[in-house]
Amino acid sequence: MEFEVSSATVELAAKALNCEPCRIAKTLSFRVGEACILIVAAGDARIDNAKYKARFHTKAKMLSHEEAEKEIGHAVGGVCPFAVNEGVEVYLDESLKRFETVFPACGSSSSAIELTIEELEKYSECTGWVDVCKE
Repeated sequence: MEFEVSSATVELAAKALNCEPCRIAKTLSFRVGEACILIVAAGDARIDNAKYKARFHTKAKMLSHEEAEKEIGHAVGGVCPFAVNEGVEVYLDESLKRFETVFPACGSSSSAIELTIEELEKYSECTGWVDVCKE
């Protein structure tokens, strides 16, 4: 779906889609050592620093706007788990499992797609599931 309005934040995407913000599948970009990873989480989820560090053995360090476009292949506001640069691993957070379908961005700040959780797993070619968000 392409919108005539911005969907660059969870709130804007929820408004454009007329859905609850929690159903927006936000894609967050982090640096882990020399690599970059993406974590897709529910729109209302927040990274739990202790859980993140226990899973990735480093402090959660999000990429800057400039780094995200260069390292991931999508600008902030449109970062999505599809068609990312080679070597970028995608993880899906457990916070998504409570929904039948979710809405991730599609690479621009005015796009989204509705996917089942199984479709999100398939099309994101995710490395796996993680539990790194606060309850």
